[in-house]
Amino acid sequence: MEDIGSGARGSKRFGGPRPFKLAPVKVGEEYDVMIESMSRRGDSGVARIQGLVVFVSGAKMGDSPRIKITKVGSGFAAAHVIGKSGIGSLEGEAETSGDVDE
Repeated sequence: MEDIGSGARGSKRFGGPRPFKLAPVKVGEEYDVMIESMSRRGDSGVARIQGLVVFVSGAKMGDSPRIKITKVGSGFAAAHVIGKSGIGSLEGEAETSGDVDE
């Protein structure tokens, strides 16, 4: 019989070791994002920047705010809303420009 678990301790951890990866954002940077969902507590909107989860205080699902990063942690970032994003206005212009052509 083979004794599992008496060998290298911790080698059977869930997911294995993660390679070190720098966060794609820095404190103080600003981004235009789309709020995809709400946090479990319901006090922050959740957006993603290059796969990194960003908790945005004061945002609701479906919003497209301009945000400023306030904290960068391991696998997440925190931010607050600083204004309206240009994302929604660009989509609106594209839709109306098609209606002008007759």
